[in-house]
Formats: sequence, C-alpha cells, structure tokens
Amino acid sequence: MSSQSASGTSPSPRERRVSQRIGAIAESATLKVDAKAKALKAEGRPVIGFGAGEPDFPTPDYIVEAAVEACRDPRNHRYTPAGGLPELKKAIAEKTRRDSGLEVDPAQVLVTNGGKQAIYEAFAVMLDPGDEVIVPAPYWTTYPESIQLAGGVPVEVLADETQDYKVTVEQLEAARTERTKVLLFVSPSNPTGAVYTSEEIRAIGAWAEEHGLWVLTDEIYEHLVYDGVETGSLPVLCPGLVDQTVVVNGVAKTYAMTGWRVGWMIAPKDLVKAAANLQSHATSNVANVSQRAALAAIEGDLAAVEEMKQAFDRRRRTIVSMLNEIDGVVCPMPTGAFYAYPSVKGLLGKEHDGKVIDTSVDLAEYILEKAEVAVVPGEAFGSPGYLRLSYALGDEDLVEGVSRLQKLFG
Repeated sequence: MSSQSASGTSPSPRERRVSQRIGAIAESATLKVDAKAKALKAEGRPVIGFGAGEPDFPTPDYIVEAAVEACRDPRNHRYTPAGGLPELKKAIAEKTRRDSGLEVDPAQVLVTNGGKQAIYEAFAVMLDPGDEVIVPAPYWTTYPESIQLAGGVPVEVLADETQDYKVTVEQLEAARTERTKVLLFVSPSNPTGAVYTSEEIRAIGAWAEEHGLWVLTDEIYEHLVYDGVETGSLPVLCPGLVDQTVVVNGVAKTYAMTGWRVGWMIAPKDLVKAAANLQSHATSNVANVSQRAALAAIEGDLAAVEEMKQAFDRRRRTIVSMLNEIDGVVCPMPTGAFYAYPSVKGLLGKEHDGKVIDTSVDLAEYILEKAEVAVVPGEAFGSPGYLRLSYALGDEDLVEGVSRLQKLFG
C-alpha cells in the first residue's frame, strides 16, 4: 500500500485503506521466521527452526484427557463469564500462592486468550496517550507493539552481554521522566534467558516504589530457572508494590500448551474489572475446553514440568558450548527460559560467499538460505548484532542445526 495518494500528497482519511494505528504494527518477527521455516519444510527442504519459543513436547496426557471430557460436557458448549471460569480463577489464585508465595483473591484474576492478550489488556487499562513505559532491551517483540496500541510510548533501556542482559537501577533512573508510568519487568527473559537475582529484584522494586511507578511483570517462564539461581516474584520480594503490580502468566511454556491459548493477568481489582470489560467486547470468554484443560494443568503436580526442564537444561549446555566454538560468536550461558542469545558482531562487516554482511537481519537470511537453519535476528528484540535461538527443539535437531552453523562459518 502506498503512503501517498495519486496526487502525491499524504492520503486523506477516506483514501487510507488501513488505519494508521494498525498500519504501524510490525508483524511478529518470531512467528514470521517460524512460518517461513515451516513453508520451506513443506517444500521438502530440510530446514531446522530455532525461531519459535515452543516446547517440542506434547501436552501431558492428563491435560488432554481433561479436554476430551470437557468436549463431551454440554456446559462447555455455551457462553461462560468473560473473565474466566470461576473454578479456574480460584485454581490460578491457589497456584500463584503455591508457586510464588503471592496471596491473591480470585477476583484479582482475569483469564485471557494467551499471555499476549493479558499483556495487551494490561497496557490498555493502565495507559493514557503519551504515558511512557520503560522497556528493558533486548525485549520480546510483542511488548512495544502492545504499548503503542494502547497509546503509550515505549522507552527502551539496553543491557548487553557484558551485563548478562540485565538492566541496572542507574539505567532505569536515567530513562525515567515525568511521563513514566510503568516499568516492564521480565525474568526469566525472552529473548536472552537472563534471570534477575532476588537482590537485583528488590533493588529495582525499591526504585519503582520510590517513584510511584506501576510494574507489569511477565512470569510466563517462572518454572524454567537453572543453576540454582536465587530469584522470586517481584510483588512477593517487594510487598510495597503489590497494589501497583500486574502479573502476567499462563500455561503455554510450563505445560507445553502454546496452542491452547490460556493466559491470565493478576492485578488490583479495579484494573481487572476494567480489563474484563474490555475483554467482554473484544473476545468474550476463552474457549471453555481450553479453560478446562488449563484447570487440569495447574491443579496437577509439576512432574511433567520437571522432566521438560531437565531436557531444556541439557540442551542449554549443548547449544551454548557449540555456539561458542564458532569464531566471531559470543554466547553467555542463560540461566532461565529456553533461549540462547549470542552476539554475532564478530561475523558482521565481513565477506561471506563474496558478499559483505553488515546486519544481523542479513545474517539470519544468509543462514536460512545457505544452511537451512531458521534463527531470529536481534533487530526484532531491539538489539542489532545478535541472534535468538530457541533450544526447545529435539536434541538431534539442535546438534544438527548448530553443526550446520559451525560448518557455514568454519
């Protein structure tokens, strides 16, 4: 679509086919890479995809069986409360107390269509036009888009590998202005796998409380922490922030349920009520069968989660070791989630197959074309010069994929 009319001037509102607000949204880079990898596979090419943050395990059987039963129950064939099944909200409150120590009332819980909807709705109810949100970078691609859709302004604060990808209070303070309303806080992190220690969280929380800021904390990877890192939930470690904190979570990563689309937000009751009103007009209730499956997941034990975590831990060590064998690649050891985030600055500005590659976007395209390996460039996460590789894929594919990179740049 052209940004100008036939006369060469900016299009009038009537001529503009897509609204400026929606036209400004960038496609999800991770889903774009994943879709391209799957399309190439469908053509018969042996592409190995490190793009999507999706466990390769099936959803545990007991959860699937709960969904099968739910399909047969006529109760689940009808509308249910827009904010979530009462029994699921109660179970989420109990699970939150069990797993993080945060005491919440079911009325503080809103069940959403995945974590993305929870994030969007949280920003939508917190922000007025021009309000600023401090966004530590590298960041997950959806955060800035959700903020901008809500009329807010994302203010990026970059932490590189020399800081283990973790921002400091000094950096946050330098980014704060009179318009700052919210701090986005993510630990464990997508895309870097960084995990803030309890001491670091307390320091950041004290800073946010001192300046009267809201905090949105995304805890979707809460159970994927390695090497015995002492960490915790921000509102538990910083109780003075409880009434100014929104917690986002879901079943996608912990229980290998990315396709079931069940997330939630936990927040003060006035925010939850406002978000529930928004959801009642946007999507109404989450699919009841998915909600019943989520109920079975969070009421069950964490045995399946522990099994997956052990596999992720093994793959984590393998991928980091292999990446660091490539000349020009520096990959810190992540301590959470299931991503490696290597710096590839040592590969840029150099000639590869007769062509100088200057950006990590071009490098990712070169890797896909020449090695048939799909990775996501750092530009998608606000930090050019890096690549994100998910190690939530099978061990054999992981080794084969990184071996191809070693051969390509060897």
